Amino acid sequence: MTALPGTTGRRRIYLMRHGHVDYFGPEIRAAGGDTKVVPLTPLGQEQAKAAGQALSHVPLDRAICSGVPRTWQTAEYVLAAQEGKTPTLEVVEELVEIHGGSFGQANSRAELAARMAYHFDMAGSAGATMLDGGEVFAEALRRSVSAIERLLGDPGWHTMLVAAHEGINRLLLGWAATGCSVERALGAVRAFEQDPACINVIDFDMVPAADGRMGTEIERALIKSVNVTPYNYVKHGMNMTSLESIFAIEPR
Repeated sequence: MTALPGTTGRRRIYLMRHGHVDYFGPEIRAAGGDTKVVPLTPLGQEQAKAAGQALSHVPLDRAICSGVPRTWQTAEYVLAAQEGKTPTLEVVEELVEIHGGSFGQANSRAELAARMAYHFDMAGSAGATMLDGGEVFAEALRRSVSAIERLLGDPGWHTMLVAAHEGINRLLLGWAATGCSVERALGAVRAFEQDPACINVIDFDMVPAADGRMGTEIERALIKSVNVTPYNYVKHGMNMTSLESIFAIEPR
């Protein structure tokens, strides 16, 4: 297994959220409300480019996205800024956003923003879903954690870019913050804000499998940084939560 320089079994994931999108845009309307088709807005493109500049000097061994346009585009902007050899962008579909249900009837973006403001706070409740009829948070956690564990088990890399989504990132950060515990992770989800095109840095110490199996297992996760936005490092003027801003602010 390849490890970070100076370590014996440590790997690093640069976990990103995609840049800004408009969930009320023409692509969504044309697709009958299917949010999987939404691309980055011009603002989202600039945010992704800023993240790319911040990571331009970081050698990336692998690059992963969830496969939908907004994560693919975000990852491509980051890879385009790389100063060295660029890895081929791979798709891991298990990292696609938590499947949402119905927003219900709403008359304005502001009304939707108010409805969504505390939605992730409910993730730790038994059987909680992403909106009415949406995916159960616990099931989204299991599929996303399984994907990360599988990637960590692959040989030959020490630094990886993962371009994913707000909900998935919150789940993974909650998991990492609770000792990689699937049982406790959902209670921590509410604390991890994820702004558009943010960068999180998570290190994983990998050790030989304890039961004698081939391969490695996670001994611990170390969160090095959370929700870093290179286009606005100190968050000046970013007073809304990500969910509030999505529904309340018209895109540029």
